[in-house]
Amino acid sequence: MTLSIHSSFLPHTDPAATLAFYRDTLGFEVRSDVEYGGRHWITVGPAGQPGTSVVLYPPDATPGLSDTERRTVAEMMAKGTYATLLLATPDLDATFERVQTGTVDVVQEPMDQPYGVRDCAVRDPAGNLIRIQEVRS
Repeated sequence: MTLSIHSSFLPHTDPAATLAFYRDTLGFEVRSDVEYGGRHWITVGPAGQPGTSVVLYPPDATPGLSDTERRTVAEMMAKGTYATLLLATPDLDATFERVQTGTVDVVQEPMDQPYGVRDCAVRDPAGNLIRIQEVRS
């Protein structure tokens, strides 16, 4: 059996800020921006990797959520505890320097972790935690 990760979903609350972060700060390609009822589903992905995408969606459009669950999701997003995305790069310091040129909330500067990886962490405009790990060949 062969499986690959095609798409993952992260919530967003502001399409313009989301585009600025993922396109302009991270350098991702915008593959689609679907507007429906004033809400946007934005699909982005790393350049040259058309098989891997992140769909940024409005969490209030999730079907089946109760009002209490919607409030809980919004509260967790505001605290930055709802969702995480792990990215990889061969040069963490150069990537971190580039990411800092945008409007970004730095959670952790690049550091060697005691469990053997070197990484940093920032939050996207919706509060999602974006960890960037250095991958050495």
